[in-house]
Amino acid sequence: MPLTTFEEEIYLRALTGRLVGKALSDLGLNKVAVVASKNIICSSIAAATEATFLTLSGGVTYHFMVEHGREKELAKRLKEFAAQAVLLQFGGETPFDETKKSFVELLKAMAEEDVPGSLVVHVRIFAAGGLKEALEHEEVKKYLETKEVFVYTVGFDEGKVYVNKVTIPSLELTKLAEYQVTLEHADLLNRSLKDRKITFS
Repeated sequence: MPLTTFEEEIYLRALTGRLVGKALSDLGLNKVAVVASKNIICSSIAAATEATFLTLSGGVTYHFMVEHGREKELAKRLKEFAAQAVLLQFGGETPFDETKKSFVELLKAMAEEDVPGSLVVHVRIFAAGGLKEALEHEEVKKYLETKEVFVYTVGFDEGKVYVNKVTIPSLELTKLAEYQVTLEHADLLNRSLKDRKITFS
């Protein structure tokens, strides 16, 4: 049984997107493409990420929506935008099998188009094996081996969000930075993703 309301889920994405936007700015980026699934929750984290990144970096971003069956069209648009990094924020309300399939298809299309820039992957699609599945396709593996690939992860017990560099194809993570979350953020993360309440001493 979910321990969060839909309102809290939206607010959780606002809090997380704020940290992701700061992390992108701290990486020294000034042009980022943000790709999100076409649903409210993914759009919420994407918009929060974009707003924070724009505020802190003074850079440029754009919100791209991915739709199943239109990944090739999106890859062409991403190539034209030519960002320094492409952030893949896949998750939200879309059924996860569909989300993972779209994630893999987009990476295949990006490899085919040779979309420039590094990649930043959302914790949920990474934890669900989306990147691992994408690497089963040789064209994706070759493409990503030429890229810097990052993933942000959550330390539930530590109350931190980590930015990690991903070694391709082993998927070994090297921590680059960490961000302390607020008490309310830690509580929402645990109730939403771990189905557990935490108490603060």
